[in-house]
Amino acid sequence: MPRPTNDGTAARAAALRLLDAVLRRDETLEHAAFAATRGLPPADARLAQAIAGETLRRLPDLDALIDAKMARPVASDAKARMVLRIALTQAIVMNIPHHAVVATALPMVNGGPRRLVHGVLSRLLKDELPPLEAPRLPEELEARWAHWGEDVVAAARKMLGERPPLDISLKGDDVAAPDGKSLAPRHRRVASDCTVTDLEGFEAGGWWVQDLASSLPARLVPADASTVLDACAAPGGKTMQLAAAGHDVTAIDISKRRLHRLKQNLERTGLAAKHVTSDLRTFEARPFDAVLLDAPCSATGTFRRHPETLYRARPRIIEEMAALQDELLAASARLVRAGGTIVYATCSLEREEGEDQIEAFLSAHPEFSLSPANVGITGIAPTDRGWLRILPGMLADEGGLDGFFIAKLVRAAE
Repeated sequence: MPRPTNDGTAARAAALRLLDAVLRRDETLEHAAFAATRGLPPADARLAQAIAGETLRRLPDLDALIDAKMARPVASDAKARMVLRIALTQAIVMNIPHHAVVATALPMVNGGPRRLVHGVLSRLLKDELPPLEAPRLPEELEARWAHWGEDVVAAARKMLGERPPLDISLKGDDVAAPDGKSLAPRHRRVASDCTVTDLEGFEAGGWWVQDLASSLPARLVPADASTVLDACAAPGGKTMQLAAAGHDVTAIDISKRRLHRLKQNLERTGLAAKHVTSDLRTFEARPFDAVLLDAPCSATGTFRRHPETLYRARPRIIEEMAALQDELLAASARLVRAGGTIVYATCSLEREEGEDQIEAFLSAHPEFSLSPANVGITGIAPTDRGWLRILPGMLADEGGLDGFFIAKLVRAAE
């Protein structure tokens, strides 16, 4: 765990700002960190993000502990509750000594809230606190995911309490790369308690960070597809996969800033791809042999790396994302040649952004049919319908996978 370079109060105050940005303003932790940690030394900024992230992983359980010691409940976004949440996270998860937890919590509240926080925190720290190794998910999300089965919900809880492994994709079979376990061709899984830029081969550009599940869509692009459009391409993991496989790649993204990051990744790895800043829905080009559409989504499948998605992905967001995905799929159909392939993917655990989306597309586009999404990796197989649904619990003994939905769609030859 990163250690603060001062008395620690600045890092805790930044963690409080991060939680407020996520829970009240629907920001991602990554986006909120720019403002919340501005001016802090790197160690303090990392500590603030660690505290906020671990707090979000265990919010329902932390609130249950707090409510048990309160005579009258306080609002979910009240400052007193926020401070108690991060204090408990440090005591339970991060093994911060209790005296330091109290000393860094109280300066963040004044007047009545200070007395409330001190009293509740004192009572909590006198008890034997539970480890919270398999924390509960938000109640509405557990109800929404119940259709996947109790075992999937239980696996999601377990994954939420664990630090995910670090996956890297290799540019080739003979590049310099850190030691680790290979679960697929050109893949390596390494320990997550490391700094990425310090790992072997980073500067040489022979690999990039990419969850194994995120690498699956590009593996389904036919090897003989000469021209490939990587739609919504930034930050570029799939673009680099496609370029390394020998395809002529055009990467498109609506965000100029995110596309700049893609270009930086291409430069570091020495891979080549055309890149265009444009909205896929209005993009005009000659039809491609294949289109890879990793569509914007609620991102609930990435909850173990981005726990804020558990609170941002409300039904309204899912509905808006599904409407956008429908438009992007229609644009992809227009941009793929007869006999060509669309690989559609979302890092979502919501049916509206996966199964339901593809069934609706096939009804509206009878010229397309599903092709079995076989990736040739042990433990990952398509459903009877032909698509891939990656759920919590899959490859659990190997460290698990982000949640994903992937479908391979083939357009009829003329």
